[in-house]
Amino acid sequence: MGFGFRDALWPDVPHKDLLPDQPVVLASNDLHTVWFSRAALALIGLGDHPTGVLRERACYEAMAALPPPPQEQVDAWVAEAAQEAAARGVVGVIDFEYADNWSDWRRRTSVRDSPLRIVCSIPVSRLDEAIERGLRGGRTEGLLEVGPVKMFVDGSLNTRTAYCDDPYPGGPVEGYGQLETPLEELAGAMAKAHAHGLRPAVHAIGDRAVAIALEAFERVGCPGRIEHAQLVRQADLARFARAGLIAGVQPAHAPDDRDVAELQWPGRTGRAYAYADLIKAGATLQFGSDAPVAPLDPWDGIASAVTRTDDDRPAWHPEEGVSLADAIAASTRGPLRAGAPADLVILEKEPDDLRHPVVLGTLLAGEWTFRA
Repeated sequence: MGFGFRDALWPDVPHKDLLPDQPVVLASNDLHTVWFSRAALALIGLGDHPTGVLRERACYEAMAALPPPPQEQVDAWVAEAAQEAAARGVVGVIDFEYADNWSDWRRRTSVRDSPLRIVCSIPVSRLDEAIERGLRGGRTEGLLEVGPVKMFVDGSLNTRTAYCDDPYPGGPVEGYGQLETPLEELAGAMAKAHAHGLRPAVHAIGDRAVAIALEAFERVGCPGRIEHAQLVRQADLARFARAGLIAGVQPAHAPDDRDVAELQWPGRTGRAYAYADLIKAGATLQFGSDAPVAPLDPWDGIASAVTRTDDDRPAWHPEEGVSLADAIAASTRGPLRAGAPADLVILEKEPDDLRHPVVLGTLLAGEWTFRA
């Protein structure tokens, strides 16, 4: 298995015949495309697939059909990743895995202590099950919290399935992207979740998808999140200012995707990853990583939001850079105050290099989860 290819930048086209005659599975950097060899396709009963390149729903179903590692091994990897995150100052994450996250994390925390608070999202395919189980948003159990219901409007930029107003320039994926959930269906699912005490988290990357997500929130009138919002119509910026709406964005994607965006969204990158404009419009931003698409490292996101670059090239659309104060605010749950849970990260000093601060310690509810 391999991870991280970006065929949106390639002049050639991935195909099953280009891979060795053994089971090979390659996941794209955005996790919306998977590339199988002939032998790997045979493992999951798709030996007659014409190309071995599967996108969006077909990608997720193919990955789910692969033999999984032992549960104990997965849980050990999760524990290792959580400890690494704590060493970078992370005190909590939202888990958007396609799984019964509430049950999975209850099992994990029954075996070993967690160094993180975990907000357990619910895939929209499990919404009815969650309602039947009586799960409600904000319910807590120790360090666990029932989180939002994840819904998809579109795909991704790198897979060229982000749903956009303008067509992609061509190649193996053409057209305007892929609409995963039409407006009426999306609004219906959001209303159902809201009626049962659950908030929606709506994945929308392309400008047309973002507009659909905003329209659904306005129809339903509920609080919730729009995840990614990577390309936004100028006229839609102010719509993010509605009460209770959070824009969950990942600043590390801006420098990561600059080359793909210039190629696939020509002439539109001035309103891509437009964090400064969103803040000016009154939006509430929360920074995340979208790990493993980007490292589970808040400092990587903070540095990218402020500098708009992660290499030796000049800043990409520096006008959309944000202040360090705004970046810190978007990466935390608010300022320190008496009586709040002591979820803290302690740095040696205000870092000269935002990407590599010296973390002296991390506390969760007043207990050390990491000490240098």
